[in-house]
Amino acid sequence: MEKPIDHYWQLRLEHLKTALEKNNFEVYLASRPEDTARIVTEAILPVIKPASMSWGGSRTFVECGLYRQLRTMEGVRVLDTYDTTISDTEKMERRRQALLVDVFFTSTNAVTESGHLVNLDMIGNRIAALTFGPKFVVVLIGRNKIVPDLENAWDRIKNYAAPVNTMRLEKKTPCQATSFCQDCSSPDRICNTWTITEKAFPKNRVKIILINADLGF
Repeated sequence: MEKPIDHYWQLRLEHLKTALEKNNFEVYLASRPEDTARIVTEAILPVIKPASMSWGGSRTFVECGLYRQLRTMEGVRVLDTYDTTISDTEKMERRRQALLVDVFFTSTNAVTESGHLVNLDMIGNRIAALTFGPKFVVVLIGRNKIVPDLENAWDRIKNYAAPVNTMRLEKKTPCQATSFCQDCSSPDRICNTWTITEKAFPKNRVKIILINADLGF
């Protein structure tokens, strides 16, 4: 068999797709990262016809090429929260306004095999949008985010995703030096608000693309 690892993960993703669909998520499978943009532009956006869009912090969103493609999309009001030319005040205001867009793009810190999304945020704009506000949310998930259960999700986030993000963002936290969660009280702490999304409501409001590649943190 050619590419047995990809085949293994394809089977895993198909099982996860079934679990997520039972929880009222709309799910797509992407065999490669580059297929993600095609799914978004050809299968999702033509149906929901958004007039506005924005996104939360997500390396997966960037690595798939979606940020590059969508930030200049014609006919849609784009709130670019990644724009480095604006002030911190304006950036925060865009994050607030992004909670009212037609479609919001993000990832998840972990997804369990039973089809639950688990997230931990610093500011809360990403998980706020996932929970309520935007008409639709598109969640991009690389295969590396899959965990067996909630306990493993919490461990993955606290002892991998969060430390790596503090390193990327150059936050002054203990985990940046140790690579392990110290349950700190640092002013730069990024671990402030947890959410567990067990089911999508209304049904299909949250659309998930499972990607057969290791993406994001």
